[in-house]
Amino acid sequence: MGRLLVRRLLFMAFVLWGVSLFTFFLARVAPGDPARLIAGPHANAEAIANVRALYGLDQPLPVQYVHYLVGLLHGDFGTSYVTRRPVLTDLVTFLPATLELSFYALLVGSLVGLGLGVMSALRAGSNRDKAARFVAVAGLSMPAFWLAILLQLVFYSALRALPLANRLDTGMAAPPQVTGFMTIDSLLSGQWATFAAAVRHLILPVLTLSLAEVGLMARVVRTSVLEVVGADCIRTAEAKGLKPRRVLTRHTLRNALLPAVTIVGLEAALLAGGVFLVEEIFAWPGVGRYAFDAIRSSDYNAIMGFTVIGAVFYVVVNLVVDLLYLRLDPRIRYT
Repeated sequence: MGRLLVRRLLFMAFVLWGVSLFTFFLARVAPGDPARLIAGPHANAEAIANVRALYGLDQPLPVQYVHYLVGLLHGDFGTSYVTRRPVLTDLVTFLPATLELSFYALLVGSLVGLGLGVMSALRAGSNRDKAARFVAVAGLSMPAFWLAILLQLVFYSALRALPLANRLDTGMAAPPQVTGFMTIDSLLSGQWATFAAAVRHLILPVLTLSLAEVGLMARVVRTSVLEVVGADCIRTAEAKGLKPRRVLTRHTLRNALLPAVTIVGLEAALLAGGVFLVEEIFAWPGVGRYAFDAIRSSDYNAIMGFTVIGAVFYVVVNLVVDLLYLRLDPRIRYT
């Protein structure tokens, strides 16, 4: 276990360095001039040159990267060219909104997908199985941006049942921040109306993000359960006279849900870093929307900060998944 941790931590450091290097140079070669953005649309060439010198944008790219990397090692992500605040401050401000949205999407997608997958496998060939497989294929096939707009048209424009965007109703004050999760903070402060509004605003973006995970989880769990049901250990447990519920929970699911751990881990990382369009469509004030605006504005430091934080989260989640595999299945050994 110790050797595995050391190797993975070294590998994580190498991956993060590679991500920072690739993203840094890719952002610099993309169209756009942040110096002109900072100086303003009516600035002359001299003013733009002064801005480049002030922010070090006139230096060679390797020199800029070395300066950025040194700052990064000291916890300095630079200053956003748009907000004029430290990028780390911006990320800390916007990250809770993204984490709340991703957490509920992951929770809903995992539970619904798990239930559909198990039901589909245990009722293989039935109408329930066909319906579950249809939902799985639909979830994997529909683009998130298309589904988000469709849900807005149906539940906001047509039915007037759910809000269109944002985290709370217009004019509603946010609860005192404790966790950054609007639902939890409103409960902690006893603001029940705020909690209800936060839940209503979460429904559409959570449905948009979770449907793809429902499809993937249902397909993987169905296949895994079908494989385990025919195993010798399951037939032995049934021959001993164990109750069907005990066979399902203690033997079938315990052996069949290992692939689900990988799905949950990967989806957790992808949701936290891949909510650009969903946050933009629903005007959700998270890091996905912050990064989307940074890309449009050629805000190099903001783009780099989001990319590095997303890469850290991704590699940490993968490490946790590997450790869970070792815990859940002692037969697995990493060499």
